[in-house]
Amino acid sequence: MKSDHRPSDHPPVPPEKIGVLLSNLGTPDGHDYWSMRRYLSEFLSDKRVIDYPSWKWQPLLQLVILSKRPFRSGEAYRSIWNNDADESPLMTITRSQAAGIAHRMQARFGDSVAVEFCMRYGNPSTPARVRALVEQGCRRILFFPLYPQYAGATTGTANDQFFRALMEEKWQPASRTVAPYFGDPGYVDALAASVERAFAGLDRAPEVLVCSYHGLPQRYVREGDPYHCQCRKTTRLLQARLGLPDDRICTTFQSQFGPEEWLRPYTVDHVAELARQGRRRIAVIAPAFSADCIETLEEINEEIRESFEHAGGESFTYVPCLNDDPAHLDLLSEVIAANLKGWIG
Repeated sequence: MKSDHRPSDHPPVPPEKIGVLLSNLGTPDGHDYWSMRRYLSEFLSDKRVIDYPSWKWQPLLQLVILSKRPFRSGEAYRSIWNNDADESPLMTITRSQAAGIAHRMQARFGDSVAVEFCMRYGNPSTPARVRALVEQGCRRILFFPLYPQYAGATTGTANDQFFRALMEEKWQPASRTVAPYFGDPGYVDALAASVERAFAGLDRAPEVLVCSYHGLPQRYVREGDPYHCQCRKTTRLLQARLGLPDDRICTTFQSQFGPEEWLRPYTVDHVAELARQGRRRIAVIAPAFSADCIETLEEINEEIRESFEHAGGESFTYVPCLNDDPAHLDLLSEVIAANLKGWIG
């Protein structure tokens, strides 16, 4: 039996583990005005998201934008809210993803790996979940932003918050971050399978598959962000996997905000143009989102659908995100296992 040389007054030290911390964008605690205002203030004050000088941006944000936008955003969240659990769908899905991955880690590594999830904005916060892992005895933490494609405004800011959380720890764990997986064959296969399932339930196949990614100011790309290229590559790989000709698949971008030029074409305009060109049946998939959220359930399935139908479109199919589909959780678990090499397994 191994002897314990610690003095009797030594603080308790839990058995050493490895932590896996999944991170997603975030969610308000509720859809009321003040919950929305707190969430939007945190999100829109992030310099990775809006990089204007604070002296110029903050008065506009706090005095003008946040006096009105929480009402509009609250209505949007209310239309998709999980009333049974009193939380947003993103929270429900991310929790389920974490549980599924934890089950797979348990089967593979036993009790030596602990899995938690956090949000970049809102709750559960990144610092709170880093602290929880440290308290469980995690001397190594693998941080996994759940974004297939890298963007400074998503993966970059999630990593920033993780590093800030580590700065608060007296006994700082060793850490790794997971690279984007936009070209991983398992990811592409899972996307393709979700499209095939959606198409199988239709009487007639859509004429065009629109791959709608979250938007980004064009300036960010010119300054070195690789996001645009990674999105294009995901579409190319998905096209090859599905065997679609060039005129049956396209890449678009949604959720533009503010006066700057964002990546084009804009999804909301492009689907209307497709309808005007006589493409009456389309499907939309959102490969940049690992879980359905306000941008997919409300923006795509309501606003973008409406744009298509008002322009003469007849059949609009939304292909859900991969969410907690077993193939998706298998893929994420394999990505995690690969990144844990040298630490375990």
